Amino acid sequence: MSTLVKKVETISSVSISLETLEARVTEVGPSCSMMEIPQLDTSENKMDIDLIGISKSEMNQGHAAVAFMSYTNMSNSSLFSTTISTIKLLSTVVSATLPRTRNTSLTKPVNFTLKHTAELNPDDAVSCMYWKETDWVTDGCTLIETNSTHSVCSCDHLSTFALIMQTKPSENAHLEVLSMVAEALGLVFLVLALLTFALCRRNPRVFNMARINLCISLLLAHFFFLLTQILLRYKYLQPLKLACAVMAGVLHFLFLSAFVWMFIEALMLFIAVKNLSRPKSKQKELLKWKLLTVVGYIVALFVVGVSAGVVPQGYGSEQCWLKRDKNFIWSFLGPVSFIIASNIILFSLIAISLGYSLVRLNSNVSQIKQTRTVFFKTMAQFVILGCPWILGFFTADSKALEIIFLIFISQQGTFIFIIHCVLSKEVRQEYRKLLGGFQSNFSPTTITEAHTTHGGSTDLHTS
Repeated sequence: MSTLVKKVETISSVSISLETLEARVTEVGPSCSMMEIPQLDTSENKMDIDLIGISKSEMNQGHAAVAFMSYTNMSNSSLFSTTISTIKLLSTVVSATLPRTRNTSLTKPVNFTLKHTAELNPDDAVSCMYWKETDWVTDGCTLIETNSTHSVCSCDHLSTFALIMQTKPSENAHLEVLSMVAEALGLVFLVLALLTFALCRRNPRVFNMARINLCISLLLAHFFFLLTQILLRYKYLQPLKLACAVMAGVLHFLFLSAFVWMFIEALMLFIAVKNLSRPKSKQKELLKWKLLTVVGYIVALFVVGVSAGVVPQGYGSEQCWLKRDKNFIWSFLGPVSFIIASNIILFSLIAISLGYSLVRLNSNVSQIKQTRTVFFKTMAQFVILGCPWILGFFTADSKALEIIFLIFISQQGTFIFIIHCVLSKEVRQEYRKLLGGFQSNFSPTTITEAHTTHGGSTDLHTS
């Protein structure tokens, strides 16, 4: 910036705007008549400095120049990262120097007005800091005032400055650990549920294509969510904005797919219950599973595609999820709310149809009871898997609700395993057969009999 400074008699100002840098260089000379402190500004930040007072120094002989720079590419730069995960930049990085000025002592503190680059949480602490070799320090800088969009800092020296936000370390750290442990546990039970369904694939009372696709969607969703949490915890994803946005899109698709499959399962149950009162019906209304498989994933893919096309910058929040800007979060909450409302209507109609069939007794009573059992399990699954997402509307204002939401969402696999495996008589019978087969193959009696048979054959040959 020193090359832009020329010895002037009055005042001159030069602005520079590059892709990664904005700068303003102002110089005053002996004949400058300005009495007020000049303000240097870029597109987002401002600086007030007593350049007239500095120029009146005996060594400066009426000349002084100041350069104010704003680095637009350093708001999330790893160059200024710290070892503390709860500290992050809240503004762009700015720098101020006095080029070609002999006496650089300040006559008055310098004020910086910095624009926030992220949403400010009222519970978090904001500090005005400058970069000193390897860390951010606060020596000589104080926060004068702040609001939702800007903060004003006052410093008694020039350097490289930024706003630093310190989040609450203990609660967030404990919540992160709880979330990762809970997610891992839920994944284990999802795998066990899928293995159980594969074991019982010949039993139509257990094997359900919609439920299997639901489990696959949830397994992939929770796996990628856990992977995202781990990468964020160790700061691997923060610099990779594109990867973060892609991960958010994948999670959006997988969780929406799970909800679509919950709706399909309820719809198939509704059709099955409706056909109970018509035993001669060949159930032509049952949809082809190949078509349902396509619908189960195409609907979610369509929603994600439209969302990305309308608001391409909506993916990739600080947590690698959907941003709340322009209400983009409703691209997920909207379809989820619609499916929850539709399922409530379907379950109400199923309950009415079941009651009607029992009263009329036009169908096989045992079949009705079996269908009623499936109905209660499917409804319990919907209540446990779908309804907790409603808590997502209120978690921002309550830590307790956030923990409850975390537990319910992370343990979706556990609930599926309990409802459809542990509480299923057919599954328990399959497990008994499997364990019985293992015991018969590896029991001491079987081994002894095999050894005796082999030994007897040898004696016959030797006699």
